[in-house]
Amino acid sequence: MVFAYIAQSATGYRISRGPSAMESNLFVFNGIDVETGGYLVPPMSGRDVARVALREKLDAEHLRQLRWRRDSQAHSTLGAPKAGVDANDLAQAGWGVIFGRDADEATREALRPLLEHRAAQAGRLYREFVGLDGHRPGEQSWDFLRRWRHEPAGVVDPERMPYYLMIVGEPEDIPFRFQYQLDVQFAVGRIAFDAPEDYARYARSMVRAETLGGGLPKRATFFAVRNSDDQATQASADQLVRPLSASFSHGHPDWTVDGILGAEATKARLRELLGGNARPRMLFTASHGMGFPFGHADQVARQGSLLCQDWPGPIHHRGPIPRDFYFAGEDVADDADLTGMVAFLFACFGGGTPRLDDFSHLGLAKQESLAQRAFVAALPRRLLSHPRGGALAVVAHVERAWSCSFLWPEVGPQLQTFESALQRIAAGIPIGSAMECFNDRYAQLATMLWAQIEEAKTQKEIDALGIADTWTAHNDARSYVIVGDPAVRLS
Repeated sequence: MVFAYIAQSATGYRISRGPSAMESNLFVFNGIDVETGGYLVPPMSGRDVARVALREKLDAEHLRQLRWRRDSQAHSTLGAPKAGVDANDLAQAGWGVIFGRDADEATREALRPLLEHRAAQAGRLYREFVGLDGHRPGEQSWDFLRRWRHEPAGVVDPERMPYYLMIVGEPEDIPFRFQYQLDVQFAVGRIAFDAPEDYARYARSMVRAETLGGGLPKRATFFAVRNSDDQATQASADQLVRPLSASFSHGHPDWTVDGILGAEATKARLRELLGGNARPRMLFTASHGMGFPFGHADQVARQGSLLCQDWPGPIHHRGPIPRDFYFAGEDVADDADLTGMVAFLFACFGGGTPRLDDFSHLGLAKQESLAQRAFVAALPRRLLSHPRGGALAVVAHVERAWSCSFLWPEVGPQLQTFESALQRIAAGIPIGSAMECFNDRYAQLATMLWAQIEEAKTQKEIDALGIADTWTAHNDARSYVIVGDPAVRLS
């Protein structure tokens, strides 16, 4: 094994001189700048990433949550509420909705069909957290849980707090960080739309999908862009989507599995999948996500759009990215019907954008703010609130996505987390419970990272490349979110 080292000095950490794996191992980021056509963050050496990782700070309370989750794995208590409670049964696991303190009453009324539907399913374990009972400005997840007499690091007790929790509202009001924190213990999703009618459409679609039965045929489609001379999409196509598609096909002989990779993964083909006759029950996409500068007029409407195979790659195309190259929320046809579909979008900003750049305070970004306000990406919003019938849920990434989701240095492709989630979703397990494997990975990596950083404070020479690996994987695992009700499931 080749190691790269950092030596500690009186002023912090410095990289030791000499040949190092840190210069030859590049960390590849996902995301393309719409104005320049270049990468949002260029590939970085392990040397640069390690400098960032060693400045990482983690809230002590959140670290306690994560350590509890990691340690609980030995007792098989994760991915479900307390022993004896069936996570597939809302009457046992409970279901709750969290509004912001100043939530619009019209939004709550628009959701009434879904709320009444969940109340009938969850019975006495149904809860609405609204007004002063809802999320309060600046409140962390542990503050919220303590108000309701539930420990912030422990097995879920549905008698005190429902296992399935749906956040309603913009991340500017109820931050993404609150969602990440709460998701360590609970099955959490979020919906955020532009108008009450959008909430009403989503509510009607969910109730219709769950009460009418039927649904789409058992078809799973894996859509992977593989752009020329582009390390990120070549890696995701060859080492994530291709083997993931094969694995899913082998494990689900009763499903039709389609692989659309490389040349076929065009914007026109994606439009067919998202609403045409070829729409699958489960769609998995991997591509670059589009990034827009701070204050850009199209940022909220198009950030996180999926850059398709139409882009010739960074060498053959220079300059601004044309609209013909990427798929945005507005590209979903008005006559599309997405009822019964679950989509998984592996793309930078595919799930949303925080207001503050997670990396700017460390000197890795040109701006301290990514956007004028935090927002959920427009594509999943459009998919869920479509007038003809919305998708059940979208799993996507907030902030930048990283290749370490599926690649581990000197080990190679690691698909277990993705495989587990997709298998559980296909089996009809509620999506919030199905995604617990991502939370497990986040907890493991966070506690590992903290231990490595603490050790670095007392060691003269440390495995800096190893710290860089853990840091990137930790950030990535944290940022997968469910856009939608976490209790939905494929029929």
